[in-house]
Amino acid sequence: MWILALTATVATAAHAQLFRQLPANGQLGALVGQQQPFPLVQINDKILRLAPGGRIYDQHNRLIVHGSLPGSATVLFVQDMNGDLSRVYILRSDELEQIQQRQR
Repeated sequence: MWILALTATVATAAHAQLFRQLPANGQLGALVGQQQPFPLVQINDKILRLAPGGRIYDQHNRLIVHGSLPGSATVLFVQDMNGDLSRVYILRSDELEQIQQRQR
């Protein structure tokens, strides 16, 4: 029984890392973390505000809090109609390659 549970856990974790739906309207940027107080985030040379209810996803598609931002990372971000960050995705190298190929 425990072998079945372990197999299901591993299969689920592997599936979650294979593919995640990234927004088509996202913009690429370089995150500079831990330099700005909450709710501010520096992407490239701009200081942007995290929107109320804004979400930050790590490379494994887990939600993280502002205080857990890495020192630097390549991100895909979406701004709301006010220019605030509604979603930020910290990208894996394979996701970055896919996005760059789509933009060519």
